[in-house]
Amino acid sequence: MSGDKISEGISHNRRRFLGTAAMHGCNGSRSHRSTPVAAGICCLLLLAVPNFAQTVPAADAKAAVVSPLSAKPRASTEDTSIRPFRVSVPEEQLVDLRRRIAATRWPDKETINDESQGIRLAEMQELVRYWGTDYDWRKGEAKLNALPEFVTTIDGVDIQFIHVRSREPNALPLILTHGWPGSPLEFLKVIGPLTDPVAYGGRAQDAFDVVIPAIPGYGFSGRPTDLGWNPDRVARAWDVLMKRLGYTRYVSQGGDHGSVISDALARQAPTGLIGIHLTMPATIPANLVGGINSGAPAPTGLTAPELLAYNTLSTFFGRNAAYGAMMVTRPQTIGYDLADSPSGLASFTYEKIAEWSDSDGHPDRVIGRDEILDDITLYWLTNTGAASSRFYWENNNNNFSAAAQKTNSIKVPVAITVFPHEIYQAPESWSRRAYPSLYYFHEAAKGGHFAAWEQPEIFSQELRAAFRSLR
Repeated sequence: MSGDKISEGISHNRRRFLGTAAMHGCNGSRSHRSTPVAAGICCLLLLAVPNFAQTVPAADAKAAVVSPLSAKPRASTEDTSIRPFRVSVPEEQLVDLRRRIAATRWPDKETINDESQGIRLAEMQELVRYWGTDYDWRKGEAKLNALPEFVTTIDGVDIQFIHVRSREPNALPLILTHGWPGSPLEFLKVIGPLTDPVAYGGRAQDAFDVVIPAIPGYGFSGRPTDLGWNPDRVARAWDVLMKRLGYTRYVSQGGDHGSVISDALARQAPTGLIGIHLTMPATIPANLVGGINSGAPAPTGLTAPELLAYNTLSTFFGRNAAYGAMMVTRPQTIGYDLADSPSGLASFTYEKIAEWSDSDGHPDRVIGRDEILDDITLYWLTNTGAASSRFYWENNNNNFSAAAQKTNSIKVPVAITVFPHEIYQAPESWSRRAYPSLYYFHEAAKGGHFAAWEQPEIFSQELRAAFRSLR
């Protein structure tokens, strides 16, 4: 094929699908059942969940039973109980992980002296070497088991979550939702500042009760076996969870998938939801979406922040969104690689942690190498590479587009914090146009896509300030 034909094909494909393959592309607006591809996906191989998660029946805290926590077909009378949960990974799974790491077959070295071809070989070899020899999963497991963990069944799927109540009597209930390649582990460092603000220099009246669930298909939650687990369905499940915990008033916060789910929750506006906070809002005006997706030059008349956002997003869709395109269109195919190769899983996820964190490409400086490996190991041990990718397939939409996310229909109060190394920095002008109910907008001094993970103090301060007027 000639160079012109190749260029033409790339340009055509870029216009045709990178727009919807935005970082986590997907929404139920597409009918999966209407295409031959969908018919094939409906028959995808479902992988078995390893038996390492222990649930303890509430009626008998001493009777521990091993449960695979897999999604089950809905029964006519679903068990609505909330059961204590404890992580206990069999040692043989950790031995197998280290064996696979030691057997890694590496590719040849990149041919350039930067990251434009992906994570460099020497960097990945050092990370994986440490993972296989010095890293200790048991420390991360102990951190999780030191927290109140639970599981409950909602809409046929087991939802695992952390629930920490504040000692303050008027604490505001808050549900925190992670994204990809993150997990509930992103929020561990903000639990203390949010539930016990006095101990961290805050005020007692700014306390929260914190609920941190794992999205279905992620972490220790069950893996859906039916279609339709898109952001809208997850949002409905989150409302059921908060009501099941006894809360009649609550707020929602999210970045990445969590922002999309919080948007969906706000559109649904269930009784009791009094506000949402976003770190990755959907603000692109409808008239700019096409140009950004196609890589067209920015139109005249944009302000400096708007021009920066336009160019940043155009580069993202054109150069950095292939991972999302893969998960949006072929989650099962990428799932084989993520399920079978620890180094493959690590490189696929670590690249985005490095790229999206405010760390100059060295995320261990702001998150910590062991914490990053806790997250990667969680994906490995739960074998959720394919399941987590399917959430992209279910959510086929542009998550940065105000029109696609129907933000103008949101009437619930909205707060936004812009972190300087987020995938894009949402301009205040676009944010106010996209969210008519926006009441709080602030630009943080530092932090990136994984705000709570990278800058727990700033993140906690932002949530206190954002929700203060809604208490």
